[in-house]
Amino acid sequence: MELRHLRYFVAVAEMENVSRAALKLHVSQPALSRQIRDLEDELGFSLLERTAKSVRLTDAGFLFLKEARAVLERTHEAVRSVRAFVQIGETELHVGYSPTGSAHIVPAALRAFQQIMPNVHVRLHDWINEQAVAGLRDGRLQLAFIVPPPTRGAFRDLRFEELLREHVRLAVSPNHRLAQRRSVSLTDAAKEPFVGLTREKSPYYHAYLTEIFAAVKNKPRVIEEHESMLGVLSAIEAGTGVGLAAEPAGYTFGNRVKLVRLTPEPKPFSVGIAAPKGRLSPATEKFWQCAREAASTLR
Repeated sequence: MELRHLRYFVAVAEMENVSRAALKLHVSQPALSRQIRDLEDELGFSLLERTAKSVRLTDAGFLFLKEARAVLERTHEAVRSVRAFVQIGETELHVGYSPTGSAHIVPAALRAFQQIMPNVHVRLHDWINEQAVAGLRDGRLQLAFIVPPPTRGAFRDLRFEELLREHVRLAVSPNHRLAQRRSVSLTDAAKEPFVGLTREKSPYYHAYLTEIFAAVKNKPRVIEEHESMLGVLSAIEAGTGVGLAAEPAGYTFGNRVKLVRLTPEPKPFSVGIAAPKGRLSPATEKFWQCAREAASTLR
């Protein structure tokens, strides 16, 4: 079966007349009739009921017409997409990420993408979660690795796919008295001065902090705020205070900070990839696939 068989069948079905369909397709009527019969022979059932002056779809023909149209439309979309890529070209892809939350996914995804599409340059933007979401909405980013907000309704205008679930740890300076502990209770952790992200730019961070320590009588006190997790972890390394960090922070900071397990252990949070809703460009779609495959090796 070839695409021309589908095109010929759709034309005959829509015109309900082989002669008129032949004129539209610029083929001879006998040739068109032969192609339709070849298609029916291959399928093993009749698509058309034929009379002297017209044709009519069988029940199977009605169902096959719907599927044939869908195949042809998808083929046309694929051709349009590739032609747009060839004619206009994608030379850059802007991707937002936080090195403390997705540092282990990004290199693997980037490496795989560069092998497939070496002519597309990926520009990485080290932005906090809220900045990345805003960048997707205003067009500065095509993709972003993000943590979804507690209320998924805020994501109605974005396409999102979870890639991993990450554990939350207490980040402390290597010289901190808790650094040698295998675990720290939430009650003990709350007694320490905390360093965190700014409340104005990162409300989700503070909502998560509140959620984790909800069952603790004395809540943690944030004594210093920074605009990025790199700033937060740098302050923790300097001994200013402690803070919350995902396990991937270890990929970025190594032994510059110590990540200690909390008890009871907070539920893991979701890390995924997001893009504006709608059809993705070929390069964006390919990077999305590379990120998905990279994450599957880390689970």
